[in-house]
Amino acid sequence: MVHVRDVSSQDLKLFGDIVVRLERMEPGADLRRAILPDLLRLLRADFGASYIWHPDAQHFQHGVAFNMDPQNLKRYDDWYQFHDPMTAQLRQRRRASFVEEVLSRRDMVRTEFYNDFLARDGLHHGVNMYVFDGHRDLGDLRIWRAASRPDFESREIDLLTGLEPFLRGAMLRAIHRYEDLTPRETDVADLIARGCTDRDIARLLNIGFATVRTHINNAMRKRCCANRAELAATVVREKANS
Repeated sequence: MVHVRDVSSQDLKLFGDIVVRLERMEPGADLRRAILPDLLRLLRADFGASYIWHPDAQHFQHGVAFNMDPQNLKRYDDWYQFHDPMTAQLRQRRRASFVEEVLSRRDMVRTEFYNDFLARDGLHHGVNMYVFDGHRDLGDLRIWRAASRPDFESREIDLLTGLEPFLRGAMLRAIHRYEDLTPRETDVADLIARGCTDRDIARLLNIGFATVRTHINNAMRKRCCANRAELAATVVREKANS
């Protein structure tokens, strides 16, 4: 691990706990939701969010957040991610970076993005990290403090840098979670969650029995499920969290 200043024995224990959880994370688990609260504690931060870049749609999806208003996050999903003066530049850096490395605070506080999105939740001092495997974008961490708090320092950059290889490994194992099901795979998975048999699904969707099996196998692979019961439970959980 990189040498880090101002790290207590409690910080080291929390860092180790996060690493252990990342190493033990089941394929398909939402690791970002699992570690984000403790990561904010480690970084002495107030707010956090994480997204997955969708290369085909050319926008961020599958957002999770801590201590941020869901309605404000929806505004980000629908509008502000397309009117964001900093994230594209931070993403290009492919490492933990202070927001001010790409946009000065003086310029940031003059933007619509700050005044109508960030400031609504109180986000002021920021550090972001974008995790890649080669050219493949695996996900990001967007960590913020309130205006009343001190700036982030090299301590937080070093901690994120130390966590990066563990995050990359866990995100690679979890990547299928964010692979979109086709519309037909979604239909089939939804019917499985409702308790339908394969023959029921074939009849309801007017498709062949073998085609039903193909869609089920594809959906299970993409959601890292070993059987239809796991797929049904995953569909129910995803609907509850959407």
